[in-house]
Amino acid sequence: MQKRGAASLAGFLTLAAGLAAAAQQVAKRTKSSPLTSRVTRSAKIWKMSARNSARFAVTKVRGIASDQERRAALDEQFAIRTAEDVAKELGEMKGVLMKAGQMISFIFEALPDEAQDALATLQADAAPMAPTLAAAVVEGDLGKQPERIFREWSDLPVAAASIGQVHQAVTPDGRTIAVKVQYPGVHEAIESDLDAAEVMYAMFSAMMLKGLDVNALVDELRGRMREELDYELEARNVKEFGALFAGHPWVRIPKLVPEYSTTRLLTTEWVDGMSFDQLRKEPNETKQRSGEVLWRFAQRAIHQYGIFNGDPHPGNYKFHHDGSITFLDYGLVKRWSPGEWESLKPTMDAIIVSRDPELLVHEMEESGFLRAGHGLDAGLVYDYVSSPYVPYLTDEFTFTREWMRDTLGTIMDVQGPHAPVIEQLNLPPSFVILDRVVWGVSAILGKLEAHGPWRGMLLEYTNDGPPATDLGAAEAAWASSHAPN
Repeated sequence: MQKRGAASLAGFLTLAAGLAAAAQQVAKRTKSSPLTSRVTRSAKIWKMSARNSARFAVTKVRGIASDQERRAALDEQFAIRTAEDVAKELGEMKGVLMKAGQMISFIFEALPDEAQDALATLQADAAPMAPTLAAAVVEGDLGKQPERIFREWSDLPVAAASIGQVHQAVTPDGRTIAVKVQYPGVHEAIESDLDAAEVMYAMFSAMMLKGLDVNALVDELRGRMREELDYELEARNVKEFGALFAGHPWVRIPKLVPEYSTTRLLTTEWVDGMSFDQLRKEPNETKQRSGEVLWRFAQRAIHQYGIFNGDPHPGNYKFHHDGSITFLDYGLVKRWSPGEWESLKPTMDAIIVSRDPELLVHEMEESGFLRAGHGLDAGLVYDYVSSPYVPYLTDEFTFTREWMRDTLGTIMDVQGPHAPVIEQLNLPPSFVILDRVVWGVSAILGKLEAHGPWRGMLLEYTNDGPPATDLGAAEAAWASSHAPN
């Protein structure tokens, strides 16, 4: 959807069309499919976890003789108790299909509510592993049981997702920290999924989009997902983003705690803040500011730094009452290689700055979105490709869920007036993650009904335009004196 304001192009639209078709099939099977049963089980697990919290509190009051006994009691309540269980759970559910489900559930407003609800659990909640299993990972990497390392350790995770789960702890010197523990066996399970590339090739080929270079696209996805499994790489990403945005007026990056970070543990300072659902209940002023902050964080990273977070969903943010945001997750990060962004920017400029259909078609051919000799009408191409850019073609615009739904309806109408364009579009693989960011951020802005001078704001980043808002002016002042290491 709109989100492409950040960059990407109509390429992702082709991907969106295929994923939407898959999502519609999910909707039809909501009541009887394996996904439904898994969703139901996940909901039960989290309700059970809430009950366990109360039981655990009672247990601590009564006193259990040892950490092992306490964990054994808790383990009886958890679904994932062994590394074999982890591999089974994650091998069946996670990988590319889970990432597709995350995106579908949050972006595709046109899906029935039942389908959105079923897919929504993919955004953050996986079945948590048993406390004994999590403790074993800590002991394996740090040499001692958590209670022998930390002043306090929470056996129950505060969040569980696709690759690991987060525990709260307190260091011996009193710092409250977040310890992300990778599920044992997850690396092997997802590697197995990624090695079965034929399944992914077939899924994307089924879109019947003749212009799509399926093998290159899937290979790009596989490469980025493998990076998510590398907690040492993510630790370096956290440090790099921290340096890039040090002292920023409204972007917060949690500080890495390297002494408790390993190949399977990623530890940062603990950050309190509002969830996205809590933010949506805040006054409009707070929501508007948060929407602009989130959008600007992506734009600066993409345009100025050439490195950006590729996983924009609400579970990766902590929102604060002053409108600032803490950005938590750096597992999926895209870095522009030399020439990548330079090949795309002229295409964007043809849409937003020049508004020139003939120039747009030329630049799309140069950047690989269209093959030479396609024979498409330039006006039809511009009409289709520019539809997600409407927020950047007017002085003021308000994102809404309805606008996103309607725009996606246009984008996914493979039998409509733009069918000849859709059929010949390609998505250069280097832009696949960017497109994910573009659509994900747009979805969040739509749910916040974010309003602003988006065209002027985008031109700040793409064409050195003057600040279009107070936040833009504050960032410009910060940038003038900030020199990232």
